[in-house]
Amino acid sequence: MIQATELPRSTPEAQGIASSAIQAFIDAIEQSSLGVHSFLLIRNGHNVAEGWWKPYAADLPHSMFSVSKSFTSTAIGLAISEGRLSLDDSVISFFPAYVTPEIRENMGALQVRHLLSMSTGHAEDTFPAMTGSTDDEWARVFLSLPITYTPGTHFLYNTGATFMLSAILQSLTGQTLVEYLQPRLFQPLGIEAPFWQANKKGIALGGTGLHIRTVDLAKFGLLYLQRGVWNGQRLVPEAWIEEATRAHISNGDDPNSDWSQGYGFQFWRSRHNAYRGDGAFGQFCVVMPQYNAILAMTSGTTDMQGILNAVWDHLLPGMNEAALPEQAGATDALSERLAQLALPLPKSLDSAPATAERIAGRTIRLEKNEVHMHEVSFTFGEDTSTFKVRDDKGEEYSVHCGRTDWTLDSTPLWSYSAPSSPLRIAAHGGWSDEHTFVMDWQYIETPFRHIITFDFQDDRIDVSVELDLPFWTKRVERFQGHLG
Repeated sequence: MIQATELPRSTPEAQGIASSAIQAFIDAIEQSSLGVHSFLLIRNGHNVAEGWWKPYAADLPHSMFSVSKSFTSTAIGLAISEGRLSLDDSVISFFPAYVTPEIRENMGALQVRHLLSMSTGHAEDTFPAMTGSTDDEWARVFLSLPITYTPGTHFLYNTGATFMLSAILQSLTGQTLVEYLQPRLFQPLGIEAPFWQANKKGIALGGTGLHIRTVDLAKFGLLYLQRGVWNGQRLVPEAWIEEATRAHISNGDDPNSDWSQGYGFQFWRSRHNAYRGDGAFGQFCVVMPQYNAILAMTSGTTDMQGILNAVWDHLLPGMNEAALPEQAGATDALSERLAQLALPLPKSLDSAPATAERIAGRTIRLEKNEVHMHEVSFTFGEDTSTFKVRDDKGEEYSVHCGRTDWTLDSTPLWSYSAPSSPLRIAAHGGWSDEHTFVMDWQYIETPFRHIITFDFQDDRIDVSVELDLPFWTKRVERFQGHLG
């Protein structure tokens, strides 16, 4: 059991893992282009391997998406241990101001345990109705939605249910999830500056929206593996660890799917007697009690099962109960591999073509488009290009793009988190041929990217913007412009 907020380090072999198995795992996720951004592997309480694919980095928080649900579950477990509520409490009892006879008839049987186990009885996720409503009282929207099945009998992944857990906690404590968890979880684990997105009423989204580092995610998993004890102090009741991570409801019968092994209280059961916090696009906190191991990962993928298959196929066979003989060559090779992890840079010409000189500094006027770019211009340096844009509201932005490496920057352009809220990016820009300039923007605190292509043909420009933002994956906008 670890005794500090920092994770002790060890060679893989000292903890019974072959360095070659970790190399094989990296090979598998890279060869299959699974879009992993980072991972941290813990065995026997020790950090045995960690890596970030540049431009992602250890000090950067990453959006957790639905891994957030497991933290919300933990907050509810702590509140139950403090006597603030129980699993059997009626959901409507926390929102008396919203209860009408119709809501009482529809929601009267719904309990806290049903929110936790995704068995509310709804036929579809309630979250889109809540976020799309003009009513800022999301709890009232949730309570007004019809229940189709008897609560507790039907599994449906329902992010709106997790928001209700957040709303219940805030109604009981007067604190947001971050405020409540700060002294109870985040501070003892050394999780610095956690951020949780909230709705307009200031209630944390609960089911999504948490931003923390990969190491923070690993610590959370290790706390659960240690059954709620950290640094000799009990942070979470052992009974809650047991209850939250066992299967409460069936969610399928495919033996080869990690989404059909049962669902707990905001935790997924997995193959190999594991369980996990799990977020869209490949955010994972996989707890493997049988192997005394944790794997925390951040990604930007649509093949989440492929990532877990790589874990089961390559990491697990390399785990042994006893320490292995040290192999300096294998250990050094793994360390070098981890230090050199990087997303592939787009291929581009070694030097700027004549087109660059022709368009540099000139205004490019664009036809009306869905990404709100009105005018743009480029300047080209030896190692960096600058892209300037004026949107259709007259706001001006600029992004610096590296030619031979990523350049760090930030921009509020196309921000999904809040209007005019800048997002950190790493940008690359290069000429793919004599008349085509391509920019690759990686949003390095999220799974997402943009690829923006300008094809210059005389005074006409063909523009393509490949958007990769939440649930818009691979949406491509095409339009034209001309040189002013």
